[in-house]
Amino acid sequence: MSDIAIRVENLGKLYRIGAAQKRRDTLRDVIGDWRLEIGDWIKRIVHPTSNVQLPTANSIWALKDVSFQVQRGEVVGIIGRNGAGKSTLLKILSRITEPTAGRAEIHGRVGSLLEVGTGFHPELTGRENIYLNGAILGMRRAEIERKFDEIVAFAEIEKFLDTPVKHYSSGMYVRLAFAVAAHLEPEILLVDEVLAVGDAAFQKKCLGKMGDVAKEGRTVLFVSHNMGAIRSLCERGILLSSGQIFADKTADGAVDDYLSTLSVDLTNSGEIVWNLDRAPGSGGFHLRKIRLATVDGNAQCVFVPQLPIDVHIDYELTKPVPGMRVVLQVQTLTGEIAFTSTDQSQRQVTHYLPGHYVSICRIPPRLMNVGDYLIRIWAGIPGIRYLLEPSEFIRFSVIGAGSHGSTYVDSQKWPGVLCPDLEWRIVEEAKQKHAV
Repeated sequence: MSDIAIRVENLGKLYRIGAAQKRRDTLRDVIGDWRLEIGDWIKRIVHPTSNVQLPTANSIWALKDVSFQVQRGEVVGIIGRNGAGKSTLLKILSRITEPTAGRAEIHGRVGSLLEVGTGFHPELTGRENIYLNGAILGMRRAEIERKFDEIVAFAEIEKFLDTPVKHYSSGMYVRLAFAVAAHLEPEILLVDEVLAVGDAAFQKKCLGKMGDVAKEGRTVLFVSHNMGAIRSLCERGILLSSGQIFADKTADGAVDDYLSTLSVDLTNSGEIVWNLDRAPGSGGFHLRKIRLATVDGNAQCVFVPQLPIDVHIDYELTKPVPGMRVVLQVQTLTGEIAFTSTDQSQRQVTHYLPGHYVSICRIPPRLMNVGDYLIRIWAGIPGIRYLLEPSEFIRFSVIGAGSHGSTYVDSQKWPGVLCPDLEWRIVEEAKQKHAV
């Protein structure tokens, strides 16, 4: 048996964007298009590693000339910015989509968790979907039954086991989906950034389970923006950039390369501005500006712990968007989340109508520890859709001696992401009289 679990050679995926579907007016047009499509298909069969360029002005290579091998039992992290091609790669390896060029060989049974509820039938119950997913993986009924109780216990859905999954919350969906994918013993496990849906306790449990899967000698491909998880779980890291492999090395080395690209790409001025025609967003939401400032209101990217940090998020609504909210998340450069906050409590009915708005979040003084951080922002209607996909926009630093003026070793940072100035009291209790 070969020691190679996954072999990818010159893999490419091209998408046509913004182009209207071509209208076929005659039978001759239809037959002509069929001939071209059959010709491309034959080329891919005869020359599987050659790039078949599709002639169109409105196209983009989500992946291009990607080649690598993964050994059996290897745990590989796939990292990169949003749009780098990570999810496209896993979809091709999971046989959800076909490559435009190149080839990918999979040697072993694949279990994939690419998005919430992948492979679930909404009308079937949780119990029925466990058996359905096991059958899709090629497992016998006896194998599924042997793992059934363990799957249900891990997912913590005992009360809802016989409820159709269309009534499940997103958290229940992802708990059951991960439990099925991890426990039905696939030889190769593909996991995308779906773990972000769960709470902290669930994420910790999932990371622990993936660690157990790796120790059992199974192959894992793990896509994540959590660099801490990549460092601790993976032996090797593949960094994708613009659809191509930027680095393939140890997990620590790939993470370091990724963080260095963030330092170059992210603005260090404390402010980023977009024109309306190029502003990020969808569904009537357009992000116009992000600015970091302190009490003087001037944009900056370096702060001291003793002063607040105001995050100004300017956006335009071009149509009513009821139920929307803006979310701010502050992370370390290694992906640890310092905190997450939303403007939902301040929203009024008029804040959903067309207009120009600024959501301002104040990070209080004496909260942030000394270090470097990323501002991550998204917007959307909870449980329905994103209006702005989660993205890192600005990097900022907090500098100072020790922890907010303490006499702890001044040149060092206190442990932890945050270092709040908490209230302390020292009370002298009444002295007890002792009999002589």
